[in-house]
Amino acid sequence: MSTLDIPLFDIGAWRTAGVEERAVLAARLDRAMQDCGFFMVSGHGIDEALKESIRELSRTFFALPDTVKEAYATGVGGRGWIARGREANAFYGEVADATKADLKESFTLGREDPAGDPAWFMANVWPDQVPGLREPVTEYAAQVQDLYREVLEVLATALGLEPGYFVERTRNAPYTFNINRYPALSVTGAPLEGQFRVAPHTDWGMLTILDRQPGYGGLQVQTLDGEWADAPYVPGAFTVNIADLLARWTGDRWRSTRHRVLPPSQADPNEELISLIVFCESDMDRVITPLAPPAGGGTDHPPVVAGDYYREREAAASII
Repeated sequence: MSTLDIPLFDIGAWRTAGVEERAVLAARLDRAMQDCGFFMVSGHGIDEALKESIRELSRTFFALPDTVKEAYATGVGGRGWIARGREANAFYGEVADATKADLKESFTLGREDPAGDPAWFMANVWPDQVPGLREPVTEYAAQVQDLYREVLEVLATALGLEPGYFVERTRNAPYTFNINRYPALSVTGAPLEGQFRVAPHTDWGMLTILDRQPGYGGLQVQTLDGEWADAPYVPGAFTVNIADLLARWTGDRWRSTRHRVLPPSQADPNEELISLIVFCESDMDRVITPLAPPAGGGTDHPPVVAGDYYREREAAASII
């Protein structure tokens, strides 16, 4: 049985490392990206108090009656509240089962750019009932985007590219910031057979940067032999994974790995978890053509416009 290779990468050490040490650190990540596409990032310097402020404020929002939250309702890919029952994830190429919607609700935000394409840079919606939410969310998202650019430099180095290769191709990229509430079993009732907090899926874009809470109904990652294993948890560290578009860009040198969030557990019927998830993208008008070997893995995917690819995935996950 294969095991998960999910290393802990200290980006603080990267910041002070010389060229040779950086090559060693990047090579370690390259191995993990080929094996499972996941790693953890410590040493980032993003304040834990900022994360907890967002969680506390979002709990206030999620505790509102659905009739109140409905004023902020949106669908997958929008800005605002995505109610439980509106999203069903599935592995790419499979059809999501709309009768087994994900057992979560989300408040979703993103990059605002008045000069950008309104299809991607939509205005955020801020709930009047939680006036303090905007400031910490905006600060946190900005800090995570800075981290994203640093990680892209590491990954470009791992492929033998110029450090700024991916950064230069993501400067005009949107992002999506999901605050996911995973309600307790006492709220959802018993899940259906094969129903999850988030069903088995791969992410769509470049990288996902996740701050999660450990629990019985937590994150699992599929191993190379098809088994499921609990993702390791290190307090304060982000969980980062390669998404489909970046895997495609590398000619499948790196894996976009199927993962899931387990359903609420009878082991703790009152367990409620909140995840902070930033889905990081490329420029939406970017034509993604797989890198040729030796940087790329050799799979000759046809070129695709990033935005077209993203919209296809978004539609597949939506429950109308």
